[in-house]
Amino acid sequence: MFYEIRTYRLKNGAIPQYLNVVEEEGIAIQKSHLGNLVGYFYSEIGTINEIVHIWAFSSLDDREARRVRLMADPQWQAFLPKIRDLIEVAENKIMKATSFSPKSGNGLPA
Repeated sequence: MFYEIRTYRLKNGAIPQYLNVVEEEGIAIQKSHLGNLVGYFYSEIGTINEIVHIWAFSSLDDREARRVRLMADPQWQAFLPKIRDLIEVAENKIMKATSFSPKSGNGLPA
């Protein structure tokens, strides 16, 4: 199992607006293509104005195919401008779980 960890630092004070538009529109579009949402978080203590969302994929090829479908979706293309200007810095990591990790892939849907 591979995990994509996307971290965004938003403009100061933009978290409520970002979360609102993602909750109302964006997350349904993402879930319809990306599938396995592990979690969606915002910072409370530490680095401020930070959003982290984690997606699980059965393979890197699975991730690539799902991301291509998401990016080709006209609804997603219409949604992106609503959040693009709120994001100052974006970071993306692909992580693989260890065999002893609670989220090693056992029991997660593909």
